[in-house]
Amino acid sequence: MHPDRAPLFCDTALAARVERAEVDLISAAAEAAHERRDDERGFLLPIAGGVASFADDGSPYNKVTGLGFAGVPRADELDEIERAFTDRGEPTQVELAHLADPDIAAVLTTRGYRLESFENVLGRALDGRPGLPAPPGIEVRRSGDDEFEAWLSVVADSVARPDVQGLPWHEEFPRETYELAERDALGAGVLRYAAFRGGLLAGGASLRLTDGIAQFAGAATTPAHRRHGVQTALLTARLADAAAAGCDLAVIVTQPGSKSQQNAQRRGFDLLYTRAILVKNLRARAAGST
Repeated sequence: MHPDRAPLFCDTALAARVERAEVDLISAAAEAAHERRDDERGFLLPIAGGVASFADDGSPYNKVTGLGFAGVPRADELDEIERAFTDRGEPTQVELAHLADPDIAAVLTTRGYRLESFENVLGRALDGRPGLPAPPGIEVRRSGDDEFEAWLSVVADSVARPDVQGLPWHEEFPRETYELAERDALGAGVLRYAAFRGGLLAGGASLRLTDGIAQFAGAATTPAHRRHGVQTALLTARLADAAAAGCDLAVIVTQPGSKSQQNAQRRGFDLLYTRAILVKNLRARAAGST
């Protein structure tokens, strides 16, 4: 961190802006999945400033996100969304920022939602100041379409063998599902980055730019190259590109206490807020409808 950089303070206005960007990302990825499937199974339903998304069977984009900054959802809105997920054999998962309207959590818990996990949203102001240099021996560059299959293979392999530091992700996806989600991310305008160590493809990451926000995602390092600065190098390269593109804020989502969070904080990111992952499973939905 720059020695005179003040920590980034997150009020409800900033949290709402970050959540709008998340809604935009999830919606764009889901739309890409709908186009790929070319059927009527997918949906995007607006709800209280957020969106309920069903992209594909088992997709990580199947969720409700962005709630809490434009009123409390009505019972009939929640009924419709829960029914839509249930009809497709999916639980209803809500990602709720802790800076959102507190009445929403109370509404959801009375409807049978249960807390399953948390994720941290970190941010860094892009103020044009030079960041720390990248670790030596790591080369990072934009990854082109001709390299996509190799990039996808490395990232998917890395995700399948996650780093054990911190809390594990609350979701695990089959490799095929993860690969389809990454392909859908391309349709959402996500840029890919590849990191090389000793001439070998050691890891990859993603970046999406929207409304002045740089959304960092998808960072993964192969086990053989972990603890050598690959993630830090990927962060450094994307920070530079985001600033050059005119973004004023970089955002990354991590598991609490993870190596990814540690790397981000070393690169000047501050904890903005936490999202609670609230899930209503199919049995709870069935019990509530009887």
